[in-house]
Amino acid sequence: MPEPTKKAVSAFAKKPKTQEAQEGSSVVFEAETEKPDAKVKWQCNAKDIASGNKYEITANGNKHSLTIKAIAREDANVYAVIAGGSKVKFELKVISKPEAPAETPADAPVEPRVEPEQTPAPPAEAPTEDKTAAPAPDAAPSEDAQPPDTRQDLTGLFTEKPKSAEVTEGANITFVAKVNAESLLKKPTIKWFKGKWMDLASKSGKHLQLKEVYDRNTKIYTFEMQIIEAKANFAGGYRCEVSSRDKFDSCNFDLAVHEARSAGEGFDIRAAFRRTSDAAKKRSGPSTSSVDKEDSGELDFSTLLKKRDSFNKSTTRTVQISSSDPDVDVWEILSRAPVSEYEKIAFQYGITDLRGMLKRLKKMKKEEKKSAAFLKKLDPAYQVTKGQKIKLAIQVANQDIDVKWLKNGQPINPTGSKYIFESVGNMRYLTINHCSLADDAAYCCVVGDEKCSTELFVKEPPVQIVKNLEDQMVMKGERVELEVEVSEEGANVKWEKDGVELTRDESFKYRFKKDGCKHVLIINEATKEDCGHYKVKTNGGESMAELMVQEKNLEVYQSIADLTVKAKDEAVFKCEVSDENVRGTWYKNGVEVKPDARINITHIGRIHKLTIDEVKPEDEGDYNFVPDGHAFNLSAKLNFLEVKIDYVPRQDPPKIHLDCMGRTADSTIVVVAGNKLRLDVPITGDPAPTVIWTKGEKASSVKPDGEEKGERTSSWTMKDGEIVTEGDGRVHVETTKGHCVFTIEGAERQDEGIYSVVVRNPAGEDTADINVKVVDVPDPPQAPRILSVGEDSCVVQWDPPKFDGGQPIIGYVLERKKKRSYRWMRLNFDPYTETTYEAKRMIEGVEYEMRVYAVNGIGMSRHSSPSQPFVPVAPTSEPIGLCVDDISDTSISLKWRTPERIGAAELEGYGVEYCKEGTDEWIPAIEGLTDRTSLIIRDLTTGDKLQFRVRAYNMAGPSAPATLAQPVTIREIMQRPKIWLPRNLRQTLIKKVGDTINLVIPFQGKPRPKVTWSKDGEVLEPSFANVRNSEVDSILFIRKSERKHSGKYDLQVQIENVEDTASITLQIVDVPGPPEALKITDVWGFNVALEWKPPKDDGNCEITGYTVQKADKKTMEWFTVYEHYRRTNCGVSDLIMGNEYVFRVYAMNLVGLSPEPCNTKDSAYIQKTGIVYKPPSYKEHDFSKAPKFTHPLVNRSIIAGYNATLSCSVSGIPKPKVTWYKNKMDISNEAKYRMLSRQGVLTLEIRKPCPFDGGVYMCKAVNDSGEDVVECKLEVRPQITKEEKKVKKEEE
Repeated sequence: MPEPTKKAVSAFAKKPKTQEAQEGSSVVFEAETEKPDAKVKWQCNAKDIASGNKYEITANGNKHSLTIKAIAREDANVYAVIAGGSKVKFELKVISKPEAPAETPADAPVEPRVEPEQTPAPPAEAPTEDKTAAPAPDAAPSEDAQPPDTRQDLTGLFTEKPKSAEVTEGANITFVAKVNAESLLKKPTIKWFKGKWMDLASKSGKHLQLKEVYDRNTKIYTFEMQIIEAKANFAGGYRCEVSSRDKFDSCNFDLAVHEARSAGEGFDIRAAFRRTSDAAKKRSGPSTSSVDKEDSGELDFSTLLKKRDSFNKSTTRTVQISSSDPDVDVWEILSRAPVSEYEKIAFQYGITDLRGMLKRLKKMKKEEKKSAAFLKKLDPAYQVTKGQKIKLAIQVANQDIDVKWLKNGQPINPTGSKYIFESVGNMRYLTINHCSLADDAAYCCVVGDEKCSTELFVKEPPVQIVKNLEDQMVMKGERVELEVEVSEEGANVKWEKDGVELTRDESFKYRFKKDGCKHVLIINEATKEDCGHYKVKTNGGESMAELMVQEKNLEVYQSIADLTVKAKDEAVFKCEVSDENVRGTWYKNGVEVKPDARINITHIGRIHKLTIDEVKPEDEGDYNFVPDGHAFNLSAKLNFLEVKIDYVPRQDPPKIHLDCMGRTADSTIVVVAGNKLRLDVPITGDPAPTVIWTKGEKASSVKPDGEEKGERTSSWTMKDGEIVTEGDGRVHVETTKGHCVFTIEGAERQDEGIYSVVVRNPAGEDTADINVKVVDVPDPPQAPRILSVGEDSCVVQWDPPKFDGGQPIIGYVLERKKKRSYRWMRLNFDPYTETTYEAKRMIEGVEYEMRVYAVNGIGMSRHSSPSQPFVPVAPTSEPIGLCVDDISDTSISLKWRTPERIGAAELEGYGVEYCKEGTDEWIPAIEGLTDRTSLIIRDLTTGDKLQFRVRAYNMAGPSAPATLAQPVTIREIMQRPKIWLPRNLRQTLIKKVGDTINLVIPFQGKPRPKVTWSKDGEVLEPSFANVRNSEVDSILFIRKSERKHSGKYDLQVQIENVEDTASITLQIVDVPGPPEALKITDVWGFNVALEWKPPKDDGNCEITGYTVQKADKKTMEWFTVYEHYRRTNCGVSDLIMGNEYVFRVYAMNLVGLSPEPCNTKDSAYIQKTGIVYKPPSYKEHDFSKAPKFTHPLVNRSIIAGYNATLSCSVSGIPKPKVTWYKNKMDISNEAKYRMLSRQGVLTLEIRKPCPFDGGVYMCKAVNDSGEDVVECKLEVRPQITKEEKKVKKEEE
């Protein structure tokens, strides 16, 4: 893709720049556009600016300006100017007004004001946890969003992530990562990386150690990466990855390594490399003199050469420094000076350890060439979460230069909202919005001929479960849909049933459906085998639900009833079953009934009807309804009422022909509440009688005049077919020829009672009583009570309903649901007759609720109120490891360990009980429970034989008891005295004078033994040393040790005639005295011979060496000649002729140097030579020789885990440089290998090799005359375990 031209990128010919202004002043920002008619808009913090009292905006052709008046602190913001499609950002920095001169400290430095164009880039800040998201100091945040947050979030694996940190060179640091393994099926695997791919597991050794700890109580793995003696090249980005089967998580962190600082004040290069300086010795302490010559070159010379503020504050320096250069930087002088001037500079500034200085200069890395185009480059790598945005920032030297951004080597097109290019002063930004996996690539920024690169890692966030699965109960053969909603569309999920992964098999039993964020598991026809726990898993969580499949048991809510009808009337048989999908067949006298013009068969929902219009005598018979697929039927009888018409005279007294329900006068009619009550009474009489219906009293109490007696009644009167009196609006009374019909719409409970009908005419009257019973579904039961809970069950109890609906209760139906769910699941389909029920197959630790329905012959009641929420939990397992810790005549100490299984409920404590042998009464040892796993039971009777038990308690109650194997007799047991002398006290203990001595010697013995301390055979006096004794140990304490405390100490522990003893040797050491009799024995040429005697006082330890120093008598400045010198005579050479020297010697032991030296009484004068002798010149013989291996490497086969060495020998002049290779890779800097060279014998030591260390090893020797190479093959065999050796022997 071609790079866009400059005009397409920017519409500005001149851009406004970041400026600084003082409070109260004004500032002007100017811009020039390419086109004079371009429309320009100014913004502050992404908000448009208009001219006013604060801002003044002017435009003159293509020149535009923004003036900000009366600047205040709040005006320090990010501003922008927009023209066309170009936007340029700049900043206003507000400087506080300078304070009055009187308030300025006298020594405060005056900082010169720097113009914005010349402001240097501030130093890089210390690394933070989110290094990629931290913009440069000059960076301006985007106007529409903050920098993206690339910090890692927990995904359920990490409970603690390693954090970015800083460390000083040479110090140690530990990074800690913690993983919760409670929900993991196997042990997690962790990997540590540096950069992108470098696995640190293979780098373990001297500077890197990886540790792992597992806590069984909290089930948390703790992983540690410890960096020892950090170096500068250890700095950078690190990554920690943890995985366990299908779960994965990672996090990034940074390590910054800072230069080492001196512990003592005033420590500088001159003090570090001056061997004879008193000031250096005093600042560094005794340990300075304990460093040998070979180690002196190991100092970090590049760090020590830094300028120190305290250099001028030292008052003990003997080197005279001119006051004209108090802040001289020695390193700056050395870096610019030629090699020939090093010695002169060293002597000028008092540095006499010239060899150590040259070693450090040789080891230092060359300073990297600074970039001319970049002031700040991109970091090596960035990381961002998928869907977020990231901003890449660089700082260029020329703020008017254009930059070009590349992705995987291809130019990035700036069109669209995916990539946003920004330019703020010297800063250049590339913002990538809505990062996807396609953005995981290498990015490069090109400025002229220079470029800088980085890598962007896009991390997918864990998929969380937004909506969990719901428990379901279905009937056999029904369709099941288990639905879950996740946080991201198109995410992959895994379905499991009882721990086994589900797949789309050939029978298509399981189907998996994706709809955006919703995932559905479909089971077309559920069977009993489909019962179980279904689980859906993502890489960020899981959800589980239970599926229960029940057989279909058809319930009859309303059966068909016997009917008695007369000719031309309608007969209706009606029944109601529980399943609305069940069909059925009607039979009459065993013959199937077919629908025709008079017979109508209907099925609406759960109601089945058989309707016969205009009933005929042949319709009388037995009718049956048989549901399809069920082995039972419903039966009823149709009775035909034949009406006989006889001739009667005109004056015929009224007569009620009530011939039903057994043809009795008092009849009971049962009606279901809500249905229509219809009483059809045949009557005769001439003339037509008057009909009176009453409720509340029998017909015999109804007077002819209609007066009421007794309790209040309701009456309805019919005369000549018209209603004379009317009661409730639901009641309808009508009469036809020969019939009187009494109807109540929607029968209710209060409609129940005795209905009386009275017919009267002039010829007489007749009465009849009809008992009407209204039956209904029962009232809901009372709220159920949870009696007890188990691991996956509970026992629930409830009270019967107060009203049974007029029909006996045939059982109850129970339902349960999770507390946070809305779906109730039925636990039984057949009515349960008892009022106590045990519900099973619940999930431990989940909160549930229960409710109950009552069922009678009419139907099911409304549900009861839900029970109090409860959680199924099981008692813990019994405590383990119960044992007797200690016992006396009146007490016993017990201890145990936490139960292996605690469960979902918290452990409330432990109950301890004891029982006398021969009884069953358990007595609590303490009131209540104890949280500890040990207990001392006191006030027991001596000689009793007691049995003890411990039980763990939680919400579900006590666990099974843990008991002792046999009863315990309460009596103290004799125990022989025994001293457990610590390992470090079994050899001579050396302490310095003035140190505090605190020796703790544990022992055992019962009863309490007698303890005696003695020194050199005499009992210790309290004024000499303090002794404290307890039942289990003895402590010898000396607050401030002296030389007299040295000696042999004896400890005796005695019980009656049995005793045990131990001895401790204590050596108190001090600095030695000065040597004696130092004298000059000979002076010749530039050399002096010295001799002295050992000191009288060796400080109570061996003299380890001497320090010899010399001084010119003119300056009396002391320089070290020898350190750790073992003999009592030496020769001092390389003295300067014409100078007079004096000498002194210090003695040294384990503690340090002697306080005072021994000085020579005389001085040594180095004579000047009178004649300069010019030796003849001879041509030097060329002794150079090319390297040649005199003994080659030999192929070896070694066992893994044991250190191995490869050896060869080489000769060559000058001494060749040796380099070791493994598989042609340089291994010189690998911590796993150690290279040794002694007298031409080369040795490569491989520490604890593993099978991966096998390969071809090569040794290469190079000097100016040539080179030579030798190689060998190394085979690393795995270790043979004892079991494998045993099998091998058996096979042989």
